[in-house]
Amino acid sequence: MNKTMMVAALVAGVMFGYSGRAWAQTDQKLPMAGVAPAKDFAGAKELPNPEIDYKVVFSVAAVAKENEVHPMLKTIALYLNTLAHNGVPANHRHLAAVFHQGGGDAVLANDVYKARHNGVSNPNIALLHELKQAGVELRVCGQGLLGKKLEPKDVLPDVQADLWAMTTMVNLQLRGYVRIGG
Repeated sequence: MNKTMMVAALVAGVMFGYSGRAWAQTDQKLPMAGVAPAKDFAGAKELPNPEIDYKVVFSVAAVAKENEVHPMLKTIALYLNTLAHNGVPANHRHLAAVFHQGGGDAVLANDVYKARHNGVSNPNIALLHELKQAGVELRVCGQGLLGKKLEPKDVLPDVQADLWAMTTMVNLQLRGYVRIGG
C-alpha cells in the first residue's frame, strides 16, 4: 500500500469510525421532498443506525385543525427523512400510520372531507400521497369509519381500511413495531 492509499484509508477510518460510529450521515436525496431532517447535533450520542431495521407505527388519533395538515403527518415525514439522512437504507425503514378517533378525518377523500368540514378541502392529501410513495403504510380504523357512517370508498386510495385500529396496532406491535403517539 503506497503512502497516498494509507492516508486515504486513515482519513476514511477517522470519518467513519470516530466515536465508535461505523457510518456517516449522508446527503443523498431524501424520501420526502421539501422536508428537512432533524438538525444535526454535534456530539449527539444516540443516532439512527443504518444496521437497525426500524419498525415504527404512528398512532394518529388527535383531531387537527380542518384547514391545516395534521401535525403527526409532519412528524412522520421528519422522522423518515432523519432516518434517510443518517444512512438508514429504505429496506430498513418500515413505518406505518394508523388513523383512528379524531385523526381519521385526515384520510378522507376530498369530497367527503369537504362535506364534513364546511367546504374546506382536505389539506392532508398531498403529504399522505408522498408518504405512501416513500413507503409509509397508511391504515384507517374500520370501526371509526362505521361510527361516522362511512365506507372504505370514502377514504383516499393510498389508505388501507382495517377492521379496527386496536387490532392493527396490536398486530404491528406483535410483529416488532414500536408505537409512537397516543
